[in-house]
Amino acid sequence: MRKLLTTLASAAALMAVGPANAYLLFTGIDTNGNPEVQVASTNSSAAEASFKSNLSGVGTENFESRSGFAPLTLDFGAAGTATLNGSGSVSSNAVGASNGFGRYSVPGGTNYWEVNAGGNSPFQVDFSNALAAFGFYGIDMGDFEGTLKLQLSNNGNVVATLDVPTAAANVADGSILYFGFIAENAAEEFNSIRFLSTTGSGDVFAFDSFTIGTKEQVVRTLPEPTSLALVASTLLGLGLVRRRRT
Repeated sequence: MRKLLTTLASAAALMAVGPANAYLLFTGIDTNGNPEVQVASTNSSAAEASFKSNLSGVGTENFESRSGFAPLTLDFGAAGTATLNGSGSVSSNAVGASNGFGRYSVPGGTNYWEVNAGGNSPFQVDFSNALAAFGFYGIDMGDFEGTLKLQLSNNGNVVATLDVPTAAANVADGSILYFGFIAENAAEEFNSIRFLSTTGSGDVFAFDSFTIGTKEQVVRTLPEPTSLALVASTLLGLGLVRRRRT
């Protein structure tokens, strides 16, 4: 009985606290290796579709009506607006073609956000609303072994840092990544994302089709801290009742 009670107490404690940074992640990569051509966005578009299937009424910024450098105002419709600050600029490609260096708009447009991946040149997106979901395309990431992390903050307080995967260096040239995440609880919501990229060889990344969602736009059932605490206390109560009866 003591073992049962200990197990119940441990499970209750885990559910009450919850795992740190337990975001629901969506990732798909289409490798390429040829900087001269676009690759079909099969895996990445499937990841985008899966990500968006958990959301309703969200907005996407595809940069098609944007130009120039930061600060840049972004519009996500009902999900709110944002300001893109830091390094980078809007670049373009011919429809269906690469810019010759592995970067192009996804899916099927002409404009994208381009930034040198050096550690001293991050960019940041500050949102008008607290968000629970974010997704984007990354093109030509990692061919010079550059890496990317997303630092999420809420009112200036860092709530999480997420590692973004890339293709292997030998097939990353012109590759397409989709990366999306949904917060599992209110403590993981954010209103700012800092893109922290690093490389020692002059890697350049392209980004496109930013999608955001508030907690009201998340249609999947997410556990609430109060609900978890109720389940935890119920488990403890059942354990205590069983102990009295044995």
